[in-house]
Amino acid sequence: MTVSQDTYRVSDPQVLKAVAHPLRVRLLGALRLDGPATATELAARFGESSGSTSYHLRQLARYGFVEQDPEQRDARERRWRSVHSYTSWSELELGGSPEGREAAGFMRNRQIEVLIRDRERFERQRGTWSPEWVDAAGMSDDIARLTPASVKLLYDRLKTMVHDMEASDAGLPDVQRVSVHLAAFPSRGYGR
Repeated sequence: MTVSQDTYRVSDPQVLKAVAHPLRVRLLGALRLDGPATATELAARFGESSGSTSYHLRQLARYGFVEQDPEQRDARERRWRSVHSYTSWSELELGGSPEGREAAGFMRNRQIEVLIRDRERFERQRGTWSPEWVDAAGMSDDIARLTPASVKLLYDRLKTMVHDMEASDAGLPDVQRVSVHLAAFPSRGYGR
């Protein structure tokens, strides 16, 4: 595993499997998006016991995903923060073993669950968003004939574009946190 430029690159299937636990993914996501929090605050947010969230935060810390926030507001509370903003892994590298394929599959499933939760939350809150946000939000799909190199380039360009747009929109009055998901899987045939 390596950590560089705010990305934790996981090469050990056990580490990836550890973070793929459904509650751990949610805890890590909350710390990344909303900043430091205590186990008790996270427990209330996710309808869990503080003992459960505390245990899972310690597991995330064991594998290097979170740490105690050095800027504690109160010496009696233990606030946790994410160590990095992104987690990445190589499908090829992890795919060399059944354990690695299983761990990568767990993470892909968690990513799909997050996408579904994001979409369902938007649908529940649709009436609270401006017409501009309702028109801009949504999903699309496309089918293209690409090489593996082109798919990797697509990911890199989109990531750069998202960060550039975020920097250019910083401070604007209608800025909102937006979940951007991209998936690309080759297929042979249609409907199989």
